[in-house]
Amino acid sequence: MNSKEYSKLSKEISYALRHAPWEFELELDDLGFTPIESLLQSLRKIDGWKDIEQEDIEKMIFNSQKKRHEIIDGKVRAFYGHSIPNAIKREEVEPPTYLYHGTSPEFIDDIRKNGLLSKARQYVHLSEDTNTADIVGKRKNSSPVILKIDTKKAEEQGSKFYFGNERVWLSDIIPSSCILFMDQYLNGE
Repeated sequence: MNSKEYSKLSKEISYALRHAPWEFELELDDLGFTPIESLLQSLRKIDGWKDIEQEDIEKMIFNSQKKRHEIIDGKVRAFYGHSIPNAIKREEVEPPTYLYHGTSPEFIDDIRKNGLLSKARQYVHLSEDTNTADIVGKRKNSSPVILKIDTKKAEEQGSKFYFGNERVWLSDIIPSSCILFMDQYLNGE
């Protein structure tokens, strides 16, 4: 497989594990894992993936810049981004003092009013650095706003944080009082 095919495979597996496991006849456990053999059997029913082997998925995971999946003990899962109804259980972890979130300027008024909410996903996605937050924000708008999250303040207000992978942190909700908005940066706050 070439890099384009690995990218296509990653998207297909992400869709199966994060958004529509029932379409692939997959059962996810409480941690989001499913037997890799079940995933392979489902993929083999799709044109273009008839000859897929576990080695192909392992290479896709190894070569991916964005670590979205993992294989452990014959099971595979997506790390984050789930929109399926049943929440994937995660272990609460102490986050860095500040995390970041990139978003479109059009959402700022709603975020000021309601905070950061998971909406259609299970968790709010946060980054450890502004560069990653900027990249994520550019998926929504070419000139995103970067929000700075005071995690200690958020924890005091009941927010919980979970480790997604080396670039992504997850939370259930971030109250607006814990978010430093762009104009606050400009005003030296």
